[in-house]
Amino acid sequence: MKEDTKTKLNQHQQPGRTQQMCRTIEVVANVDHVDMSPAVVASDTADDLNLIPPLNFAMVDNGIFRSGFPDSANFSFLQTLKLRSIIYLCPEPYPEANTEFSKSNGIRLFQFGIESYKEPFVNIPDDTIREALKVVLDVRNHPVLIHCNRGKHRTGCLVGCLRKLQRWCLSSVFDEYQRFAAAKARICDQRFMELFDVSSLKHLPMSFSCSKK
Repeated sequence: MKEDTKTKLNQHQQPGRTQQMCRTIEVVANVDHVDMSPAVVASDTADDLNLIPPLNFAMVDNGIFRSGFPDSANFSFLQTLKLRSIIYLCPEPYPEANTEFSKSNGIRLFQFGIESYKEPFVNIPDDTIREALKVVLDVRNHPVLIHCNRGKHRTGCLVGCLRKLQRWCLSSVFDEYQRFAAAKARICDQRFMELFDVSSLKHLPMSFSCSKK
């Protein structure tokens, strides 16, 4: 396998300061041909029991998945998704093992560093969520996995704003958020989703489900 890795820093200007909003690691991998004859597929069936999804894993829509932070035990499962991209919503550097997994599987990493806050001191960056949504909506990035640490608050807010674009009613948006956040559900997150303005994103094409809930 040959790999060509390049790292790009996208910086967005805000009044009076410069803020790094998204860090993108793009990996282009040339993968040698793999024999998928019946004999090989049959031998792989025995490994199905080792396919462990990450915490809070779920399918959001066609080509879009969500979860908590994957670790090495989840890598075999993630390979079955044939991911093109990962959206990582934490500010901490991506672990070396996860970076190597992304590189070896030709997965592009988009990092939108959103700090973890607890009520009442919460500041969810509207612009960062908006930029992350643009990545989600671009089908060239699909299949894509969205994750933060536990797959509850930051991931829940991003998915909730996507649901508003899909014209879900707020009660359904909140129900989905609460299923994943459970006892950790935050009023501030739901308030953020309620007030989030999707009008500037409506011009972007969506090739997946837009049904009302």
